[in-house]
Amino acid sequence: MLSIQHVTKRYEKNVALKDVSLTVPKGCCYGLVGPNGAGKSTLIKMITFIIRDYEGSIVFNDGQISNKTKQKLGYVPQDIVLEEDLSANSNLRLFGRLYGLKGNQLDQRAKEVLAQIGLSERSKDKVSTFSGGMKRRLNIGCALMHNPELIIMDEPTVGIDPQSRKYIFQMIEELKMAGKTVIYASHYMEEVERLCDYTAFLDQGEMIENGATDALLHQYAVPSIYLKANGITEESLEKYGKILRKKDAFVINTDDPLQVMGDIISYCREYTIDVERLELVHPQLEDVFFSLTGNNLRD
Repeated sequence: MLSIQHVTKRYEKNVALKDVSLTVPKGCCYGLVGPNGAGKSTLIKMITFIIRDYEGSIVFNDGQISNKTKQKLGYVPQDIVLEEDLSANSNLRLFGRLYGLKGNQLDQRAKEVLAQIGLSERSKDKVSTFSGGMKRRLNIGCALMHNPELIIMDEPTVGIDPQSRKYIFQMIEELKMAGKTVIYASHYMEEVERLCDYTAFLDQGEMIENGATDALLHQYAVPSIYLKANGITEESLEKYGKILRKKDAFVINTDDPLQVMGDIISYCREYTIDVERLELVHPQLEDVFFSLTGNNLRD
């Protein structure tokens, strides 16, 4: 679907992207993750042909990205780009006309998208009366009007309510089932882990790692145990692995979590220590990012 090879973007002395390469398969959700300033938005603007001056190549379906291929792309920017004084239906029709839709085709497509984003009953209401989550969903709907093959979403869930976030997740799953490809840029690791079949880590303009999300979790995330107990000390746990303090609890990194859990249970029984929580920690993408960069994920 999309091949990005050795892409570099410079702004005078500042290098926004440095030698970035990745391949996006068809019909998947591909996550671009990293802190703000990592280069995610710059890469997206290059894919959508907004930024045209760069080194390297971006190929879409065996052809260079151009004005002609933009018809097959849907772009959901981080900022809301809606006409507040128009209705939801009018906003969709506006974007549909920009992509060449008209007549019955435009009417039908607007009706379909309103249902897809869950705003059919509010189709005639002005956008200025909508909640933040409703605006985000309409923002996505505008990018879907021309039925694109590749949909690029840049931080689509910023500042929205849990219900709208869940609805957007459902929309992405439905797009994948329909054979669409989604590029999902975010610094919310839990969203990427839930939605994305593949993940690419960007930091300070460089591609740190990329691949199948499950494979990255298996390769880099360290098995851990979470322990919250009254009367236990960090010193008494050091023999079991690397210790991380989590407020009033501990996370123990170990290559043999089941054995260590048994040892901790025996230790707590021997010294009559009251255990409030003892559980295996599910590997997370943020752990992978920390492992690769040595930095916490920064906003």
